[in-house]
Amino acid sequence: MSERSRIDLPSYVPDRFEVYVAGVRQTRGVDYEQIGRSLVFPRPIAQEGRLGFWRWTSMWLGIAGTYRKHENVDLVYEVNGKRQVATGLKPQPHP
Repeated sequence: MSERSRIDLPSYVPDRFEVYVAGVRQTRGVDYEQIGRSLVFPRPIAQEGRLGFWRWTSMWLGIAGTYRKHENVDLVYEVNGKRQVATGLKPQPHP
């Protein structure tokens, strides 16, 4: 597993934006670095991944839930004076 994570910025996100991981605001230069149109975090961003057949079955039957760590990455930006949110951005391992 990579020690760092990368988020590629969607083309529609302007140069000024705020970054949130799991609802917590991140600070550029402290929590992440911007390299071109990518954000690089010095730690892995946890993603739950795909659930297998037995996990889905146990959830459907109410036997178990899913309690794995899953961090959402959101970007908040303005377009024509209105705040917009890009959510559900998928982190990738960064070498």
